[in-house]
Amino acid sequence: MPKQSAAYNLKLVMTGSKASDRPSGLVRRRARRWLYLSTPVILVLCILALRLETHAAESPAASAPVSTPASAASTTPAEAQLLALIESGKLADLRWPDFSDYRDRVRDFYAAGGNHLAWTSNGSPILQANALIAQFKQATGEGLNPEDYDASRWDTRVAALQPMPSPPSSDTLARFDLALTVSAMRFLSDLHSGRPTSERAKIAFKPMPGKFDVAAVLRNRVLPAANMQSVIDSVQPQYAGYARAKDALAMYLKIAAEGDTKPLPIPPASIHPGSKYPAAMDLAARLSQLGDLPPNTDLSAIKGVYGGPLVEGVKHFQKRHGLEQDGVLGKGTVTELNRPLSYRVRQLQYALERYRWIPSSFPQPPIVVNLPEFRLRTMRRQPAPFISMKVVVGKAFGRQTPVFADYMRYVIFHPYWNVPFSIQRAEMIPKIARNPDYLAENDFEVVDSSGNFVTDGAITDGVLRGLRSGAYAIRQKPGKKNALGPVKFIFPNDYNVYLHGTPAMSLFAKARRDFSHGCIRVENPAELATWVLRNNPGWDAARVNATIAGTDTLQVNLPQPIPVLIIYNTAVVEPDGEVHFFNDIYGYDKTLRDSLAAGYGPNPAQPAATAAAARQSMPMVSR
Repeated sequence: MPKQSAAYNLKLVMTGSKASDRPSGLVRRRARRWLYLSTPVILVLCILALRLETHAAESPAASAPVSTPASAASTTPAEAQLLALIESGKLADLRWPDFSDYRDRVRDFYAAGGNHLAWTSNGSPILQANALIAQFKQATGEGLNPEDYDASRWDTRVAALQPMPSPPSSDTLARFDLALTVSAMRFLSDLHSGRPTSERAKIAFKPMPGKFDVAAVLRNRVLPAANMQSVIDSVQPQYAGYARAKDALAMYLKIAAEGDTKPLPIPPASIHPGSKYPAAMDLAARLSQLGDLPPNTDLSAIKGVYGGPLVEGVKHFQKRHGLEQDGVLGKGTVTELNRPLSYRVRQLQYALERYRWIPSSFPQPPIVVNLPEFRLRTMRRQPAPFISMKVVVGKAFGRQTPVFADYMRYVIFHPYWNVPFSIQRAEMIPKIARNPDYLAENDFEVVDSSGNFVTDGAITDGVLRGLRSGAYAIRQKPGKKNALGPVKFIFPNDYNVYLHGTPAMSLFAKARRDFSHGCIRVENPAELATWVLRNNPGWDAARVNATIAGTDTLQVNLPQPIPVLIIYNTAVVEPDGEVHFFNDIYGYDKTLRDSLAAGYGPNPAQPAATAAAARQSMPMVSR
């Protein structure tokens, strides 16, 4: 039915309907009166309606389609599908489908490119896409799990983009693009900063250095990259120790691919140099494989005897593995010799992961304590002298030294030791109950809750009751018996852990040194104090030694706080390339393994062929 004009409708209103439907009498008279009163208004409305119709007919836009915003008009079906997938925060195609923790960064990456597909051109992967996929497949060499970046799935995805027998669908293109973006962001973030594990959070400094903008790196550096490897190398930690650990990992991956040598029998009793040892040739094979026996070593004189070059090889192995360097083949040494090479590979992977947690720069050269190594060192590439010394750390059972980071702010010479109440109750009170003179004999004194002196003599029953209740505390006077030695280094923290000297110097001769209640005892407090105070005017080695030789308690504040990192690495590579491994004394490697195995969320069921391909592609990686 044709659309009726406003004028036609007005005519009907003015004249009424058909004659057969006309009202009569009173109704007609009322209608005429209504028309008489309303005619001027109706005429105005009629004129306006006619003008509107004329204007609409003359307007060029009257017959044109309704326009759409430029962004909507330029969005292809594949791009529309991409945006919908991004908003969902999940992509079922991925091994770890939930990428909601990266959604904002993914959104930023695509918004910077006009929300267009980034990794294909005319339906085919661009060169940078293929280069990234190659990096994912080689992630084992970076200490990462290739399957976290879908390494075994990319060949199938690339094949699905082939134009024969039909071009890829919009959905296929969108899913390929998003899968590559999410995998690349995870890969770059993992290389730069590591995984967000609880252990990593413990060594985070406040304020942290600038945040890694993975969306900008991907858009501005990776996407246009002519040399993908150089970009990948640039986002990783630039520490020399990290590079050495990567080289060591490559070496151990190669050795591991050749297979472990025959396991050595655990001896019922220790084998000493010169003793008969039927497995001598097997030992020689293992030492040669691990690099502890020099190439071309003459083994003709071995003939079932543990001696000569084998002893030297075992001592070298013991040195590299934090064992007593006595050359004796005991249970501990043989157990470490039999460790599978895959275990050493994992230790190096964990070392790389923990390197990534360390900030890329520091306001001042830091002090680093590696707990399983029982060693304190500074960094070599810093504007400060390099120092390294042995330390004693917290006991593995119940007294573990925590992993954390904070800033050293002052040093105390000849400090008091304020005995923690837990030690007072568990260790001191039983000794006092047996010997009321115990405190006096060991230079302790009793103080009240305000720090006021109570006694340093024999402990009476009343004082003992106060000690048991916590009304009284125990502290040790400065001096040669003081458990903190001549210097205490304070970096205030929630754990009440600090560095200090010790009178028990004999403990530093032991290979395994987890003997403390949690604080860290240093082998050479004078050397450390000289290093720490190097920026304090007048505090050279001579003054440090003179102060230690004195008796006065003295606090020296630092002009700039010094970062202190308490870390946990069971693999360390020295500048000469020698690889050292240490026992997982606190079980933190196992904790890290479980964290890394959790990936980015629940792992969906994999087809058997895909799972088998994944296992085959990374035989030495076990998370």
